[in-house]
Amino acid sequence: MDGEELTEQETALYDRQIRVWGADAQRRLSKSHILVYGMKGTVAEFCKNIVLAGVGSLTLMDDRAVTEDALSSNFLILPDENLCAEKTLAELCCNSLKEFNPMVRVSVEKGDLSSFGGDFFDKFDVVIVSCCTLATKKLINEKCRKLSKRVAFYAVDCRDSCGEIFVDLQKYIYTKKKLDENNQPTTVECELQYPSFQESISVPWRTLPRRVSKLYFAMRVIERFEESEGRNPGEISIEDLPAVLKLKKEICEAQSLNESHIPNALLERLVMGRREFPPVCAIVGGILGQEVIKAISGKGDPLKNFFFFDAMDGKGVIEDISSPNL
Repeated sequence: MDGEELTEQETALYDRQIRVWGADAQRRLSKSHILVYGMKGTVAEFCKNIVLAGVGSLTLMDDRAVTEDALSSNFLILPDENLCAEKTLAELCCNSLKEFNPMVRVSVEKGDLSSFGGDFFDKFDVVIVSCCTLATKKLINEKCRKLSKRVAFYAVDCRDSCGEIFVDLQKYIYTKKKLDENNQPTTVECELQYPSFQESISVPWRTLPRRVSKLYFAMRVIERFEESEGRNPGEISIEDLPAVLKLKKEICEAQSLNESHIPNALLERLVMGRREFPPVCAIVGGILGQEVIKAISGKGDPLKNFFFFDAMDGKGVIEDISSPNL
């Protein structure tokens, strides 16, 4: 992302945010390339935020046709039946995003993300996936990790009034401001080591602190259920609840975790919540945008490594689900 300086046009357009995070951070943003897979409502909010921030390019992937669920949460899709019938979700969102900031190159890539090789992912600085199976999340994360350069990986999922973000920045070095011993402001360099998605979800539950968000456990149960049944994310209904509760019991027994850590009422909400809740999309998409800007600019404390939001209590919670040596 180290390249030429900002153009005069970029400096004028991004003047306000340059005053917030500086010209160097804006230069890094303007030279960054981001890949997004799965155009759900939360991802639409993220894309809007990152395009307005002024990234270099944004590539969208989602070959699905428009559905009622998509129309209910994705504000980038215009309710025009003729238009929607002819284009994919990614194509429709691309057209809308181009209008937000003509200086950002927004394009569409078609195909199955899991079938692309390392050369494809090497073109990007950030990869974000949504609407992915458990196996696909693991696979894409590992492909990013095998590259010679560091590619930041994020997985985001929103179900009903709940949202989750996973972050893998691998070995990440950044700067932040603090007061020195003389109470004077200074800039210090920090380093964080992130586990992969596979490593994180493999941490034994019994070793985690009791305070860990119940959403973490509940989302893993839903993922495991969809994987075992061969379902795509979201292909679940209230009729599946008995089988989900049975699986929860089996996992808790295997993990030596009290079943009370995963309330049945929470699982019922996740099972019933096929559609995203637009206010939650805005919140989680905003947090995701903020974190990606931090990762690209190298400024500010990044999130490590899970973020959860539940509209029922209005709380956003950061959880570090890592093995003890990280």
